[in-house]
Amino acid sequence: MRWLPAVVVPAVIAAGAVIIPMQAGAAVNLPAKTPSEVLALVAGSQVETFSGTVEQSSNLGLPELPTTGPGSNSSQASMLDLVTGSHTARVYADGPTKERIQVMDSLAERDAIRNGTNAWLYTSKDNTATHITLPSKTASAPASPEQALTPSEVADKLLAKVDPATTVTLGDNQSVAGRNAYELILTPKTSGTLVGSVAIAVDAETGLPLRVVVDARGQHDPAFSVGFSSIDLGTPAASLFTFAPPAHATVKEQALPTTPGTHTETGTHAKPTVTGSGWDAVVELKVGSVPASVTSDPLYGELTTPVSGGRAFSTSLVSVLITDDGRVFAGAVPVSRLEAVAAQ
Repeated sequence: MRWLPAVVVPAVIAAGAVIIPMQAGAAVNLPAKTPSEVLALVAGSQVETFSGTVEQSSNLGLPELPTTGPGSNSSQASMLDLVTGSHTARVYADGPTKERIQVMDSLAERDAIRNGTNAWLYTSKDNTATHITLPSKTASAPASPEQALTPSEVADKLLAKVDPATTVTLGDNQSVAGRNAYELILTPKTSGTLVGSVAIAVDAETGLPLRVVVDARGQHDPAFSVGFSSIDLGTPAASLFTFAPPAHATVKEQALPTTPGTHTETGTHAKPTVTGSGWDAVVELKVGSVPASVTSDPLYGELTTPVSGGRAFSTSLVSVLITDDGRVFAGAVPVSRLEAVAAQ
């Protein structure tokens, strides 16, 4: 796993960068609920089977990623592409151990499939497939960037931030993908975060998050969004979760740690330090977190800018600071906040 997307992609998701380019339906009449009751509706959701089309769009202020020339084949560029621009995906679920996401690019397709203890990641552009065998039926599949395209995955991470530092209100009732929904509004109380507000459309019948929209502070257009444009709560065909690599595909077997706390990569991974809490928390990775292969990648220079004491990666929702001594600071905060924490 490359360092830059390993930090940036989860940070963007955790910061709540998530609106989709589609119009909300006309206001609908629903039984009156309080914000606490809608939160409870989400927490009690039992939806395990569904299929549908998801639309995702982002406006994070990132530079256009190179498609040709140096860095154009970088794995960082491929992963970061999933949190830039607009994407359409087909998603399928039949319980917690059968899931499939098909990201439909203009001339290619990316698939993430889990079926029991088998997990596959496939890219049609270069006809490559990675197979992971999970150690038990209860094990979690490794996270993939494609998971950023599911409203429920994003909503879960955002709702985990609901604490006394968050104001929770209700917006207008919505119609999303043909289903009636309540709208939860999460607003950070602190002015120290880049996140302005988060809107989550919650299915009125099932509690399933149907759409997530995140606004960046001071930005007119939504920074990032994901939501269903169509959805069917029936059970998808079993064949959708069966994957065989196409002819002539390059197949890689990826091992997983055999015991908790171990890693397949060489070297050790120190536990991150967190300064602050909630929306303006800053995560610090210790010296040695950034290998030389990352800082020498052409994409590193494209995405970062020089600042006092290091280089910074900045979007409308997330900032990352890489200091000259090899430390990494990240958070949904301005670069100046990261520099202040680094100076301490």
